Amino acid sequence: MRTRKTWREKMHNPDLPKVVDIPAKMEKRFGAGTLLLPAPIDVEDEIRGIRKGTVRTVGQIRRDLAARYGTTTACPLVTGIFVRISAEAAEEDAQAGKKRIAPYWRVVKDDGALYPKFPGGVERQAERLREEGVAIVKGKARLPLTTVR
Repeated sequence: MRTRKTWREKMHNPDLPKVVDIPAKMEKRFGAGTLLLPAPIDVEDEIRGIRKGTVRTVGQIRRDLAARYGTTTACPLVTGIFVRISAEAAEEDAQAGKKRIAPYWRVVKDDGALYPKFPGGVERQAERLREEGVAIVKGKARLPLTTVR
């Protein structure tokens, strides 16, 4: 019987990153060009670069990844999934006693909204952000957001 992969094991996908042409059904939104399917570890690396007391949107992370790989854009679905996997892997690391984990709680949705699927939900994310001095208003991190790593 096969055991389930840990979140940390899910961070290592040998088939990614991958650059593909933007599918026809996505061209209306992104235009013609190339689409990055990032590796989970690349997403985690972007999260690790977010400074204490600041937040970044998934859109900003996608733009930075696209720039790093020279693509038109990064896939919003894949990037979002890997933000979640990074959060869960960070919590596994913390439970294993690691002190330096990816600060996933500093990632917010493009409108500043917090993530209900993060470990501990929006309540825990808001608590951690407030501890770092980030204002939370009506379930959203107060903008402006950081643009520089």
